[in-house]
Amino acid sequence: MPGVDASTSWLRGTLELAVAALLVSEDLHGYALVQRLAEQGLGTVRGGALYPVLGRMETAGLVETEWVAGQGGPGRKTYRLTAAGRARLDEEMLLWHDFSSAMDRLLMSARKDTT
Repeated sequence: MPGVDASTSWLRGTLELAVAALLVSEDLHGYALVQRLAEQGLGTVRGGALYPVLGRMETAGLVETEWVAGQGGPGRKTYRLTAAGRARLDEEMLLWHDFSSAMDRLLMSARKDTT
């Protein structure tokens, strides 16, 4: 689509997986998640995309939240991956590996056909 960054639409479909991958090593608040995703080269994620994903993850028992008082500022809601979230991440990583390998094969085949 003209004017649409393809990586943004790809991230939309994998945002839950990306968030879980970040939360596996540390508890983070929403803005920190946005920063970490950008640092990983995944672009800017708006709150309107992130917070519904976090809400669904919380409802599914994949994350739990804690209100942490701010240091000289407002408090923040932090997100922590639960045991169920870690198990889902393990499953999704295996599925992602299979999917990305299949997509790599397809794209390599297409590349050969265009040269």
